[in-house]
Amino acid sequence: MKGLSVTRLRSAAFLLIAAAALSGCALFGYDLKRSERPVPARLISAMTSKGLGVTSPILIRVFKQESELELWKMGRDGRYVLLKTYPICRWSGKLGPKTVEGDRQTPEGFYSVAPAQMNPDSRYYLSFNLGFPNRLEAALGYRGAALMIHGACSSSGCYAVTDDAAFEIYAVAREAFRGGQGAFQVEALPFRMTPANLALHRDNPNMAFWRTLKEGSDAFELTRKEPRVGYCGRRYVFNADNLDATVDPLAPCPSLQTDATLTAAVAAKAAADDAAAAAIAAANPALPRMSYVDGGMHPAFRAILQDKGAARLSKMTSDKTPVSRPEAALADPFTPELLTRLTGGNS
Repeated sequence: MKGLSVTRLRSAAFLLIAAAALSGCALFGYDLKRSERPVPARLISAMTSKGLGVTSPILIRVFKQESELELWKMGRDGRYVLLKTYPICRWSGKLGPKTVEGDRQTPEGFYSVAPAQMNPDSRYYLSFNLGFPNRLEAALGYRGAALMIHGACSSSGCYAVTDDAAFEIYAVAREAFRGGQGAFQVEALPFRMTPANLALHRDNPNMAFWRTLKEGSDAFELTRKEPRVGYCGRRYVFNADNLDATVDPLAPCPSLQTDATLTAAVAAKAAADDAAAAAIAAANPALPRMSYVDGGMHPAFRAILQDKGAARLSKMTSDKTPVSRPEAALADPFTPELLTRLTGGNS
């Protein structure tokens, strides 16, 4: 380095360190892991515009048929506000709950994610374990493990949201934990619980199960507060004060202690939705059958897959993982236009 002044050496070193920091490269043993990278500025700006704190609690809702994941954050009044909706690139299986190990079925139900379930070293960029089977599912004998929400566009029982989305969701969840949230709820639903979808799937053998999920979904829709989840009578029960971990999920339900106003509101919404679903079904006697052979993909990603191919979609969604079973993804029967036709654009 002969001929260089001390000042020039210092300047060169500073520029080298700055370049490494900007590129994420390791220098002198320092590397900020992807799981520790800050929440993107644009997402913080979105929080600020909605009056949300970076460390406030979160809640996630997943809609399988629509291939969408919603990220919610708690506002100052204790009610949740929708922060961002992410398109899901790939999920596997079909509509309905997961019951068997190895069937590649993505779960449906209400789950709780604690810090120990976060995986900063996931093979699919970043991920967190849903906690399947939950206490009800375990009691019913449902089996499966390592059911995740993760990056990439590949699924064998998980919800794959691309690397970029996985990073954002992971970072926001991490900050919520640092802010004191002990665990966040994930509501994994077969579809948005609209009258059109109730009509579309009215003959599905899972409808009784989906109606119990709808009770929790409706409670959230009405209050924007996380529904308390309990189990008895082999089913989910929401917002009951006298159901805790000591109650056997398979035992008959006791006389439930609930908020009468909320219970009445949920019942009224269910009745209104059922009436609207019946009207849609009557006006559309030849409703199509929604037969999912092997999962689905958001229409935006499916358009890329169809036009550009699996290799291009893989490069857009992951740093190393190929798209799983692209032929099956192209056969996804759901299109938003279908619901628009059923409802005349008023869904």
